[in-house]
Amino acid sequence: MFAPRTTPWPLVALFTAGYLPPYLLPTTVGRLDTSLPLTTTQAGAVGSLLLLSSASAGFLLASRVRRTGARTLARLGLALAVLGYGAASLTTAVPAVVAGAVLGGFGSGTAMTVAATRIAAEKDPHRASTAGLLTVSALAGAVYLTVPHLGRAHGLPLAAIALTALAVWPLTGRLPGGTAASPAAHDTGTDTSTGTGTGTDAPLPRRRSGLVLAGAVLCWSMAQNSLWGVSGRIGLTQAGLGDAALGVVFAVALVAGLVGVLAAGALGPRLGRAMPIGAGTVVIAVCIALTASATSPAAFATGEIAWNTLYPVVLSYLIGLAASLDARGRWAVLVGSASSLGAAAGPLAGTVLSAQAGYAGMGLVLAAGLLLVAAPMTAVALHTGGRPLLAGAIRRRGGTPAALVAAATGTPSGAVPEVGAVEQPVVEIDVDTPAVAVQRAYDTAGPRQAAATPGTGTG
Repeated sequence: MFAPRTTPWPLVALFTAGYLPPYLLPTTVGRLDTSLPLTTTQAGAVGSLLLLSSASAGFLLASRVRRTGARTLARLGLALAVLGYGAASLTTAVPAVVAGAVLGGFGSGTAMTVAATRIAAEKDPHRASTAGLLTVSALAGAVYLTVPHLGRAHGLPLAAIALTALAVWPLTGRLPGGTAASPAAHDTGTDTSTGTGTGTDAPLPRRRSGLVLAGAVLCWSMAQNSLWGVSGRIGLTQAGLGDAALGVVFAVALVAGLVGVLAAGALGPRLGRAMPIGAGTVVIAVCIALTASATSPAAFATGEIAWNTLYPVVLSYLIGLAASLDARGRWAVLVGSASSLGAAAGPLAGTVLSAQAGYAGMGLVLAAGLLLVAAPMTAVALHTGGRPLLAGAIRRRGGTPAALVAAATGTPSGAVPEVGAVEQPVVEIDVDTPAVAVQRAYDTAGPRQAAATPGTGTG
């Protein structure tokens, strides 16, 4: 029997605490310019500063998680998030709100860095990242349903983020506490680019693929968050929705995102990564153009829900692709930080584009940008992912799945590839040797004729 795969729930909770601020960006930015003396562009700039601080944590701490210890860094990040977001939610002084948002953003980024590093070291990073996206989508949906009924205060979404970080704190006790913690079983300590042992300062493997992916994900994330940061404004001013109705649309959109995450988790790597990333990004571009040009509640809701259904699906495959580039999680953190950097530029870019070209023009520009970055992301997935081994492709000639044969005969774990694993290259072996020739003659003519003609039978 196979050992059941378990979900690393402490990492999932940490992932949720780190990823919640970007998910709540529309309501956070929207409330800043209605409850505080800020313009729409200034509120977008505050949102960008928050996410920029989060991204900087990833770039600064990517190589220090194993050295410092996951538990120590996770607790530091959660403490900063509670302090920063909590302080920003309790004051109406603009400088204090900005400072608290920046401090809380660094805390969220630290938590996200630890989660990404440890998830990449799991045997099944796609499963863990999918569970994280599922949890953060559900929590954000609950916030969108609840917050509109509690008033228009700017601090409500910030307080929700702080309380989430506080709730996750007790789970950090199950994280490794120092450099002695070993990586996951599939991290063999060998650098895939050099074949040498991986010390703490070992060079990054697959640098070209990682850099291309990081640059493309930065632009991909900026396009997503440019619309996400002004979605509240589009719904209120252009589509004619009220505040409560807009919250319902966002909640339904995030529930649809849950369905997308579940679908991604069910499919896993069966379709490879290239097709979900490439085709998914193209469809997202269409949804963004539709949402940005919507002038009715129905059109806005349709575009927003369809977009949010696909966004976490593609994101889960991008996270998995980044994790596959380096088992120690460094590319997962760096690509995740590039995504946060793009997300940081999103609110400001969205407000500036919409002010210059209108919401519909902004949507067309963002859609065109997504179509451009779909190509390099797909190319990296094709180059590094190989051809997927589909269900049914590992059956023996008698029709029995190889996995069942392994389970019945006590084959050591790892001898049979899992469904969805990358297919290994086929190596031709010359078998035309005398010993093999004798065996072929034996199999073809029977033992007596083979004994009579020991040098023949080349098949």
